[in-house]
Amino acid sequence: MRFRHPDGSTVHLAYCTNVHPAETLDGVLAQLRDDCEPVRRRLGRDRLGIGLWLAGDAAHALVTDPSALRGLRGELDRRGLEVVTLNGFPYRGFGAEEVKYRVYRPDWAETERLEYTTALARVLAGLLPDDVTEGSISTLPLAWRTAATDDRLAAARTALVALAERLDALAELTGRSLRVGLEPEPGCAVETTGDAIAPLTAIAHHRIGICVDTCHLATSFEDPHTALDALAEAHVPVVKSQLSAALHAEHPRLPSVREALAAFAEPRFLHQTRAMPAPTSARGGRTPVAAGPHGTDDLDEALRGDALPGTAPWRAHFHVPLHAAPAAPLTSTLPVLKAALTRLVGGPHPLTRHLEVETYTWQALPPGLRPRTRAQLADGIAAELTLARDLLTDLGLKELP
Repeated sequence: MRFRHPDGSTVHLAYCTNVHPAETLDGVLAQLRDDCEPVRRRLGRDRLGIGLWLAGDAAHALVTDPSALRGLRGELDRRGLEVVTLNGFPYRGFGAEEVKYRVYRPDWAETERLEYTTALARVLAGLLPDDVTEGSISTLPLAWRTAATDDRLAAARTALVALAERLDALAELTGRSLRVGLEPEPGCAVETTGDAIAPLTAIAHHRIGICVDTCHLATSFEDPHTALDALAEAHVPVVKSQLSAALHAEHPRLPSVREALAAFAEPRFLHQTRAMPAPTSARGGRTPVAAGPHGTDDLDEALRGDALPGTAPWRAHFHVPLHAAPAAPLTSTLPVLKAALTRLVGGPHPLTRHLEVETYTWQALPPGLRPRTRAQLADGIAAELTLARDLLTDLGLKELP
């Protein structure tokens, strides 16, 4: 979906296909037919943007077989779909029964990550619509924290500099300008937008920036306006933003709240959980500065004993559907998404032109909330995109045909 910003630029809205497991090129082609096109039809659109996720094997198959890449581009066109952004965070196995920590490997200290992202860039250059010259890729925020030794972080930065040089060469060859954004996530070496500033300013290349995921932002209790202002002040480009909402528990000490949270503790994905930090001191009359939040790597860990303080609100890294907040006593962090979106595209110029709804956890929801059929999943994704569309038009953007 495309929108005209008041400054005349085009803002793209897509949904991420990592919600549909597909590891092979044949699987991706079936996904376009069985999942993505039905979402487009529900929205009554002639054209729908998708944030394509390609596993490592599928990406490499496309770059080694030009006819396969042309075939994928043709299939997108036939089904009224377009791609301006890729999700390059998971490498493979995102549809496995247990993903958890595996999603962080290979990291940016490993050669496979550089080669995979390079392959994605080459694929994206071939998939961009004829009237679009800029593409984006979101990626792992360097490494999971336990793998983030000084030597490995130095290797990761070297790899990202090499990637930037490859993107420069690709732009010169194809005329397509591609950028990659580190996606801060709780528990990683780059957990917050603030953590991203130092490594990105050290790399200091316009093709390497940040992907702001609003679920991750909320889980870490970051204030959207403060975070985005800091990025702008540091001249860190927002390559793309993933529109997503986290799980919020206002009173986690209550047995009823813990019981409700327990229904979201599941074995497939990691659901990092954070407690709201207590404010410490104010600086220069600004909002009080908070200490770093207490946290656990997963929701079930948070629910065991006193792993987290129960006197402050909790948030869990569980991407809940944008249009359907969980039942009381839980809520979602949709207000954080709205505040971030206002700052991202509500000003005189957009901070990013690539937006992607990313709720990959539909099949990880408590059983009573999961879609039982492909049709129900398509209905849910269409409802999320409708909500995102309405938020954009409320901010003054005009939906384009």
